[in-house]
Amino acid sequence: MVACYLEGAGIYAPLVFDPAAIDGTSSVVVAGARTRTVAVDDALTQVEAFADAFIRAGYRAMVYKTSAGFDSTADGNIGQVADFLADRLELRPVLMAAGFPSFNITTHQGYLFYRGRLVSESIKRYDPLTPMSDPDLVRFLSLQTPHKVGLVDHSQVRKGPVAINEAILRLGDCGHVFLDVSDEADLAAVCAFAAGRGRVFVASDPVAVEYTKLLLGQQQVKPAPSHARGPAVVLAGTVGPVIGRQLNAFSCFYPVLTVDISDPRPVESLAADALEWACLHLAADRPFAVATSAGPDDVARSQTLFGPIGAARRAESILGTLARLLYQKGVRRFVVAGGETSGAVVSSLLVKSVRALPEGPLGTGFCVTEGADRTSFFLKPGKHGGDGLLLDVLRAMENGDS
Repeated sequence: MVACYLEGAGIYAPLVFDPAAIDGTSSVVVAGARTRTVAVDDALTQVEAFADAFIRAGYRAMVYKTSAGFDSTADGNIGQVADFLADRLELRPVLMAAGFPSFNITTHQGYLFYRGRLVSESIKRYDPLTPMSDPDLVRFLSLQTPHKVGLVDHSQVRKGPVAINEAILRLGDCGHVFLDVSDEADLAAVCAFAAGRGRVFVASDPVAVEYTKLLLGQQQVKPAPSHARGPAVVLAGTVGPVIGRQLNAFSCFYPVLTVDISDPRPVESLAADALEWACLHLAADRPFAVATSAGPDDVARSQTLFGPIGAARRAESILGTLARLLYQKGVRRFVVAGGETSGAVVSSLLVKSVRALPEGPLGTGFCVTEGADRTSFFLKPGKHGGDGLLLDVLRAMENGDS
């Protein structure tokens, strides 16, 4: 999470989920939008609202933060958002950079490698929402925009900002330029070039963070709030072997309920049934987990009924509704697995902004609402963490750690 990395670097970076919460009182704001898998028009509406709020508040640069692998489909939404921001801020070409070298996610000659393998040969090939079957990100992004996408490859990036600029000039009339991030040195060179150039950047987490650090320099640290007290729950709307192992480890100590999203009853009825089960464990003052899939067979069945996107949205809606009901019962600590599920939960709880906590031994993902009645969150990607992560997160929240 970008806000966590910035906070760890000593930069106050509030994470907002509502454009109305952007007031211009901090040097940087991180906007939490849900644009990865929604329809293009929906994504652009969200981005436009945040962009307008940033401009009104006087911010001078914008980064559209993608996942490390630029997870998307041929329909969008990365290219379309880049086009919108370029038009809105009257700046082309838009720079683009994927990758996360410290996690062995890199790009070379425009090709994406996920943990040492072409993304098309990795587990990302089978992502239910954004299956990455084409490792050539320049070619793939070109499907999302009418503008030419150029490439500045590793051989030029490694020479530094001057060579990068010369390579871009040689590309001629490009709407967007994709820059290789083959290693940490590439990342530093790309960010150094971008920081001295313009106001629009489409970038993965580490690129966005390093770019922001170069723009802002040293900042005054603002003390972080402590974790909320009260009952804790794990909500898992993601699927895959990582969260499967984590839930198995969790179930050795605490109860786990799997909601059958193929049940045709309304979302509200499924959430109400889950709440009835949850209240038994709230009364016993013990943590519990609620998931929307027990494995590949569940996923296949629900996708057959509702389609991949429809099944995902149904799972998110169930857990978002349940989160609101649990909050009304006094739950103030939420561990949420899945990026889209995290968005559904904070949206359902009407959270406008949170304070991200710096990266710690468990990585990033801890955040807390500020004010008298605090709520603590750990928002994690589905593929993040070891088998015992859910247990470790609850222990950290109880001890007030991050």
